[in-house]
Amino acid sequence: MRRYRIAALLFVGALVAAACGGDGDGGDGGPGVTGEPVPGAEITIAIGSEPTTLDPHIRDDGGERAINDNIYETLMARTPDGQLTPGLAASEPTQVDETTWQFTLREGITFTNGDPLNADAVVASVQRIVDLGEESEQAGFFATITGAEAVDDLTVNITTNGPDPLLPTRMYWMKIASPSGLQAPDLADNPVGTGPYRFVEWVKGDHVTLEANEDYWDGAPSISRVTYNFVGESGTRLSGLLAGQFDLITNLLPEDTATVEGAGKRFAHVQGLEHPVMILNVDDGPTADVRVRQALNHAVDKQALADSLFGGFAVVDDCQILSPSWTGYNPNLGPYPYDPDMARSLLAEAGAEGVEIELIGESGRWLKDRELIEAVAGYWDAVGVQTKVRIFEFDEYLNRLFGEVRPDAIFVTSSNELQDADRNLSTYYDPDGVGASNNDPEMNEWLDAARNETDVAARQALYEQATAKACDEAYFVFLLNIEDIYGMSENLAWQPRVDAKLLVKEMSVSA
Repeated sequence: MRRYRIAALLFVGALVAAACGGDGDGGDGGPGVTGEPVPGAEITIAIGSEPTTLDPHIRDDGGERAINDNIYETLMARTPDGQLTPGLAASEPTQVDETTWQFTLREGITFTNGDPLNADAVVASVQRIVDLGEESEQAGFFATITGAEAVDDLTVNITTNGPDPLLPTRMYWMKIASPSGLQAPDLADNPVGTGPYRFVEWVKGDHVTLEANEDYWDGAPSISRVTYNFVGESGTRLSGLLAGQFDLITNLLPEDTATVEGAGKRFAHVQGLEHPVMILNVDDGPTADVRVRQALNHAVDKQALADSLFGGFAVVDDCQILSPSWTGYNPNLGPYPYDPDMARSLLAEAGAEGVEIELIGESGRWLKDRELIEAVAGYWDAVGVQTKVRIFEFDEYLNRLFGEVRPDAIFVTSSNELQDADRNLSTYYDPDGVGASNNDPEMNEWLDAARNETDVAARQALYEQATAKACDEAYFVFLLNIEDIYGMSENLAWQPRVDAKLLVKEMSVSA
C-alpha cells in the first residue's frame, strides 16, 4: 500500500560519507600509529556481551563469534573490505553439477589438538550442521545444504537441495571443527580449531583468554595473548579504554568519539552490516492487524534517531533490512514517513487506541540497543499505544527471539555477513525462518524459489516481490543501518572490517 522514499536521505548519506573521511581517524585504524609492531604483545578487548556458548554451530551469538572467529576457520574467507577469498580451501570451489560444489583443501594444516584438517573433518562439520537443522540458530545461513562427501583426503563435495549460487559464500560462515572435538562432551566450553589462536580459559561472568597458535599454518600472529572482557555498559567500556584497561572496545557511542580523541586515544568506524529492526507478530495479538503494524511504522521518527541518537553514524532503512550493495536489495522501496497523525488514525480505524503491545529486547549486545528500544517505545506511546518494554539477559532474549511463542514485537539487530538477501530473508521474512513471526505462504514460496534460482534477474525479481510485500504489510518496524564504531588505544593498529569480525591476527601493537 505505502512505499515511500525520502530524497533528503541522499543528502544525509553524503554528509555521513564525508564525516567518515574527515574526522582524523581515517576510518581504518591506521593513521596515528607509528613504529614497528611489538612481537609477543598482549591485548584486552571489551565486548558487549558474554558468549552463551563456544560451540561454533549452535547459536547466532555475536559474543561467541567475537571469540570463535579467532579459533575456528572456514573454507572461504573475506578480506577486510568484504571480498570473498579462499580460506582453508586452497582455491575457489568448482561446481560439479547443479547441486554439488567441490572444494580442495590446503595441505599440511592441523587442528590445535593434533587432528589433521582433511576432507573427513569438513564432512563432520557439514553433517553436524545438517543434523542440527532448526536446533541451530544458524540454520538460515545453511538452509540449502544437504550433506558432504570426501572424494579423497583433501577433496570434499558439498551438496545442496537444489541449485544454490550462494554456496561458496555460505562456506565463509560455516566453522570447521576438529572431528574429535565435536565428539567431546565439553565442546561448548573448550573449542578446538585450526585458527591463529587457541583457547586457554573461560572464567564465566568475567573473561575468555586465548593465546597465539605458534604452529598456525599462515604464520604465528603478532599478538601473543588476547583477553576478552564482557562489559555490557558502554560507559564502563569507555572508562576502561581511557584508563588503559582495554585496548579495543566495541560499540563506542557516537557522542563519546570526541572524548576518546581528547584523551589521546583513537576511534575508527566503518559502514556496518547491522540493521536494527522490530519484528512484529503478523499472526496473533494486536499486531495481527496490518493497520496497527503500519501505525507503528508511521509513529517512529527514524531520521531523528539517526541524527540525534546515533549522531549521524546511521542512515534510515528503505523499508527492508537490506543494504543497497547487497544482492536482492529493492531499489523501489523507501521508508514509511514519520506521520504521528496517520499513526493515530490507523490505530483508531483498527479499534486499537490504547492497545498494549509487549516489546522484547536486550541491552549491551549492539550499539545503543536499549536506548533505541526505549526511544521506539516512546514514539509508540506518543500515538496512544501502551508499550510494555521487557529487557532480558542475552541468553533468555535469544530464547525468545528464536522461540516458538512469538511476542507482539521483538527487537533484533540483523547483520548480513553473506551480503545476500537470502541470509536476512530466510531467517526473518520466510515463515520457516528461525526468527520469523509470520505464516505467509506466498513469502515462503517466493523465498524458496529465489534460494535455488540461478538466473540473476529472476532471483532479483523474487526478492523484490518479497521485500515489497513485507514493506506494504509492515511485517517489521523498519529502522536504520548503523555504522560500527570502535574505541582503540593509541598504539593498536587495526583496520575495522565491513563484516564486523574482530580478527586479532590482523591487529598489532606498536611501541
